Amino acid sequence: VQLQASGGGLVQAGGSLRLSCAASGIIFSIYNMGWYRQAPGKQRELVATVSSGGTTDVADSVKGRFTISRDNAKNTVYLQMNSLKSEDTAKYYCNARRKAGSTYFDDWGRGTLVTVSS
Repeated sequence: VQLQASGGGLVQAGGSLRLSCAASGIIFSIYNMGWYRQAPGKQRELVATVSSGGTTDVADSVKGRFTISRDNAKNTVYLQMNSLKSEDTAKYYCNARRKAGSTYFDDWGRGTLVTVSS
């Protein structure tokens, strides 16, 4: 399984970025996909998820600003981030999750760094 995240960078507060995560080695359409982030000195936290059926959910901290979507034809999940704040600065990780019976299996990408300057 390979999850290649891209699209991070340096942006001013109030700006936008779109992260992409291209997956290979999996049957992408059956996986629930997600974005997590980890800021320096903090624990990794969930940002947004999109199920195999297309149902989305986002953390309260980014609601109304971030949107997750997926393109099964391209094996890619996206995170559109608008109205960025300095507290959004973190490394963003792509996650692919599948369920087998009662067990969840997670795969992770290497992450892409987002830095928001105030």
